[in-house]
Amino acid sequence: MASRRIFLKKSAIAASLPMLTSKSDIFSIFKSSPLEELNIGIIGTGDRGKGLMRLINKIDGMKLIAICDTLQFRLEQAALISPKAKQYSNYKNLLSNKNLDAVIISTPLNTHASIASDAIDASLHIYCEKTMVKGDQSTISLVKKVKKKHSKIFQTGHQYHSSRLYSHIVEIVQGGEIGQISAIQSQWNRNGNWRRRVPDPKFERQVNWRMYREYSYGLTAELSSHQIDFSNWLLKSTPNKVVGFGGIDYWKDGRETYDNIHLTYSYPNGVRASFTCLTSNGKDDYQIKVMGDKATIIIGYQDAWKYPEGKYDKIIDDIDGVSGATASWIEGKGNSIKFDHKEPTHQALEDFKSAIVNNTIPMSNIRSGADVAFSVDMGIRAMDTEKVIIWDPKYNL
Repeated sequence: MASRRIFLKKSAIAASLPMLTSKSDIFSIFKSSPLEELNIGIIGTGDRGKGLMRLINKIDGMKLIAICDTLQFRLEQAALISPKAKQYSNYKNLLSNKNLDAVIISTPLNTHASIASDAIDASLHIYCEKTMVKGDQSTISLVKKVKKKHSKIFQTGHQYHSSRLYSHIVEIVQGGEIGQISAIQSQWNRNGNWRRRVPDPKFERQVNWRMYREYSYGLTAELSSHQIDFSNWLLKSTPNKVVGFGGIDYWKDGRETYDNIHLTYSYPNGVRASFTCLTSNGKDDYQIKVMGDKATIIIGYQDAWKYPEGKYDKIIDDIDGVSGATASWIEGKGNSIKFDHKEPTHQALEDFKSAIVNNTIPMSNIRSGADVAFSVDMGIRAMDTEKVIIWDPKYNL
C-alpha cells in the first residue's frame, strides 16, 4: 500500500530548529515531498462530519479511507456516503491506520484536545473543527504540544477564514476603505430549539451534546466563535476584556448551555465587538456589521454589501417646543460587494489539502484557533459570573 504514493517526510534540519517562544511566531512547517493523493480519516460522523464527508468526496486529491464514531447508527449512516471507508468505533484504532495522512476531528468539543493530542503522537496532519479546544488550560496544553512536537499541518475549522469573500473584505477594511472602525456588531439568530432527533432516549447526551456543559460551551462555541474569529482577524488583535449575559430563558427542556447569549468584547484599539445568539427569534439570521466612519459593511453567509455614510443636514425647526431642532439623514445606498468565491467549508478543505501539499501555514491555524478558544472561554466566564473578564497574559504563548 505504501508504494502507491509518495509519503510526506520531515526535513533533515527539523531537530536543529529552535523552539518558538513568542505569540508572533507561527509554528515551523517542514519541507516535504508532494502527495499523489491525500488519505483522510474522519473522527465523528454526526451532522457536521457527514457534511464534511460529502465535500471530501468532491475534492480531487483527497480520499476518505477511514471513519469513526462511537454510535453505530451514525457509522451506518456515514457508510452510505463513503462505503469503501474502513469503519472504527474507537478513534485510537483509526489513528493507528498506517495509510492515513491526515485526520479531521468533528466530535464534541470536550474531546478535541485529547484526540488532537493523540493525532500529534500519530504524526498526522490535523483539521480540528471549531471551537478548537474547550477551556483555557486545555488550549494552552495543546498549543505547547504542537509547538514542541508537531511538524505537520494543524488547521482549525473556522471555515469563514478560508472564504475568499471574507479575505477580500478584511483586505479592503484594513486598507481604509470604510475609514476608522468604530464597532463590530454580529448576530447568529435562529427560531428553534437547536435539538437533533434522538432515535433512543439513551443517546440523548451523545446526540445533543451541544446542550450540556460537560461537552460544550453551546452557542458561543458552536456559532459565535466563527464571528469572534473574524473580529480577531480583521482587527489583527485579541480582545483585552469581555462582559456578557446569557441565560436559559425560553427553552425549559433540561438543557445546560444558554439559549441566548449577549457578549461585548473590547479590543486594545478601542473597538467594541458585540455578539448575539438567539434561539427564539430568527430575524436577519446571520450577520456581521463592520461600522466605520466612512461606510458600513454588512456580511452574510455568502454575500456582502457596503453602505457609504450619507450626508447629514441639520434642519433647525422648533417642532416640539423642547428639542428645538432635528437632524435629517440622506442615507447612503447599499452596494453589493462582488467577489467570486466557493462555499467556505469546501474552500477550507481545499486549503487544508493545499497546505499539506505545499507545506504552508493555513490561514486558520493553531494560533488563530487558540485565540478564539481563549476568547470563547472568557465569554463563558463573563456570562457565568456577570463580571468583566480580562485577557490573561499567559495566553500570549
